[in-house]
Amino acid sequence: MKRFILAGVLIMAIGGNGQASVLAAVERGDHAALEQTIKAGNKVDERNGDGQTPLLVAVWNDDIDAARALISAGADVNAKDNIQDSPYLVAGAHGRIEILKLILANGADLKSTNRYGGTALIPAAEKGHPEAVDLLIAAGVKLDHVNRLGWTALLEAAILTDGGPAAQHSVRSLLKAGADANIKDFDGKTALFHARARRLTEIVALLEAAGARE
Repeated sequence: MKRFILAGVLIMAIGGNGQASVLAAVERGDHAALEQTIKAGNKVDERNGDGQTPLLVAVWNDDIDAARALISAGADVNAKDNIQDSPYLVAGAHGRIEILKLILANGADLKSTNRYGGTALIPAAEKGHPEAVDLLIAAGVKLDHVNRLGWTALLEAAILTDGGPAAQHSVRSLLKAGADANIKDFDGKTALFHARARRLTEIVALLEAAGARE
């Protein structure tokens, strides 16, 4: 019976090439099949049509167990897909906190950038993931990196967030860590200018207390 069940698990994880597929198991969230395909020596960094590895799929699905198994098996935490997303960048940008912790402990390239030329810290601040912001700051991601839009993490927090508690936490953390509050965007505007223009009262107060200028 055990042998029959094992065979069934492997059949469920067959890819398009007729071979047991790590990717297929991850896409279905089938942890038993994933374990068996990894043990069978199948590639952990195979890619789907979008260039996504199994680990990147696991990050998008916030599948912590799959991510842990793949990282333990040597999956590349920095492998980028066709649009320059990687497990590390997506985990940071979208607040996949437990997976981000695993990735930071297993070779994350802190200088890696997305298709906008931004580090993981910039979208983490913009998308309202303060815990990810704190983790990335603690890991040593450059605070004042400027992306191709001309924005730092602090600028994006002032330009693109709603100024609510998550944004306030991120701004506070960035300023406390030493982010430059007076960097200007490509139009010559600072974070304080944008925060005032958008009437983000709490963000304005934080920036002013840090010596920000328009």
